[in-house]
Amino acid sequence: MADTYSQIYIQTVFAVQNRNALIESVWEEELYKYITGIVQNKGQKMLAINGISNHIHFFIGMKPTCCLSDLVREIKKSSNTFINEKKFTPYKFQWQEGFGAFSYSHSQLTDVIKYIDKQKEHHKKKTFSDEYLAFLKAYEIEFKNEYLFEWIDDWKPLK
Repeated sequence: MADTYSQIYIQTVFAVQNRNALIESVWEEELYKYITGIVQNKGQKMLAINGISNHIHFFIGMKPTCCLSDLVREIKKSSNTFINEKKFTPYKFQWQEGFGAFSYSHSQLTDVIKYIDKQKEHHKKKTFSDEYLAFLKAYEIEFKNEYLFEWIDDWKPLK
């Protein structure tokens, strides 16, 4: 009987909605472990996860049977509940709608994992909006400013 063989690697990026309820370093590791558990329970492989106070990146090896939108919806919904029930922040925590998803080849795995692992150093030099717009441009993804994230602390509209 024939089987399905694939190599699908996706980096996903999404942002925090409420400016007051940012991800704090004292609980971010617990959040990343929780999200990793969701990914693994859905049969996918977490390769890297990291971020800063206003957004996260995660990089997965994805099976072709996985619907990425459903996975991200589950991650956002469950982690919103997790953060709010744990009272990590005194404010209501919520992720913004939408996300970015970018595919990579097997030869790029090491570089993407390093990039995600070094998010805190990377964002000392580059804002989230600059980073996200660079992804959209590099992948030649058409977009309209009014449909991008509501930037937290660093929104700069394109000219």
